[in-house]
Amino acid sequence: MTTSAPKRGDKLTVDELCTELRIARSTFYDWRQKGRAPRCLRLPNGALRIRRGDLENWLTDCEDHA
Repeated sequence: MTTSAPKRGDKLTVDELCTELRIARSTFYDWRQKGRAPRCLRLPNGALRIRRGDLENWLTDCEDHA
């Protein structure tokens, strides 16, 4: 059985990240503007991707500050 969920090591789209964190796109872009979002890659077409490892590290950092 195949699944459409991202696999470990994959890069997430902004929509996938927002779905996983249960946040609005506007929240993600607000965090980015304030320097509080996970690290992102900008593709040549301008789209953003977030490495799974960067998201996991960011979540760990958030947990430490809570």
